[in-house]
Amino acid sequence: MQKGMEKLMKNAPLAVRKEGMTDTIIEVKGVKIGGGHITMMAGPCSVESREQIMATAAEVKAAGAQILRGGAFKPRTSPYSFQGLGEEGLKLLKEAGEKYNMPVITEVMEIDTFDLVESYADILQIGARNMSNFSLLKRAGKSKKPILLKRGMSSTIEEFLMSAEYILANGNPQVILCERGIRTFETMMRNTLDLASIPLIKELSHLPIIIDPSHGTGIRELVAPMSKAAVVIGGDGLMVEVHHKPEEALCDGPQSLTPEIFTALMAELNGLSNFSFSRG
Repeated sequence: MQKGMEKLMKNAPLAVRKEGMTDTIIEVKGVKIGGGHITMMAGPCSVESREQIMATAAEVKAAGAQILRGGAFKPRTSPYSFQGLGEEGLKLLKEAGEKYNMPVITEVMEIDTFDLVESYADILQIGARNMSNFSLLKRAGKSKKPILLKRGMSSTIEEFLMSAEYILANGNPQVILCERGIRTFETMMRNTLDLASIPLIKELSHLPIIIDPSHGTGIRELVAPMSKAAVVIGGDGLMVEVHHKPEEALCDGPQSLTPEIFTALMAELNGLSNFSFSRG
């Protein structure tokens, strides 16, 4: 551990926790992320229509989520899969966020569309496939908006923190880490959610870390138990996929929670000792 810490101090000095350093807290429209504040980001994988994003936003807001998620530009394994609505999706996401008084987060995939996405989103997500896209990370470092950086599907924790360093070193201190599972030999789940990374990263870094159990497992029935485990061991919040009609979803239906399941999950999470999703 000590040897690894020394290497990190050299290669990622801004991301590493120094002695006596407190946790970084990032505030977005009154919602605090990190430093003991537990944050729920929820919404559909992709924005598909006004009806869909409005209905889902209403449900997750009522259940207690603070931040609305939704994809407008979607990186998909198959070129024939739904790729998102583009700018129309961004407009609908922003409209829903404003209607329900929720900051919005969406993925930015490339430098060419960075300015566009930045103009609509309150938090910009850099997905797992782009964790090592250093040009994109540098551009994110010049943004005034918070950046949620997802761990690459085959990356080490050291590589993860050094990618965060690119953003920090280019001038943006508002970095949120996201553990979303890594690729292993296991085939029953979409990914293997590396829960051990949470307390380890909290030890190594001052940056807040959010957990994505939806992509981390790919299985609806596993989202709730992994969510509860993630916050109990120190996660700063969750990013959960919710769709008002998962069976009709154009993206990630099998891992998306129904509003009813999400509401039950929020009640269970709020029932944990010394824990609640609170604003401010």
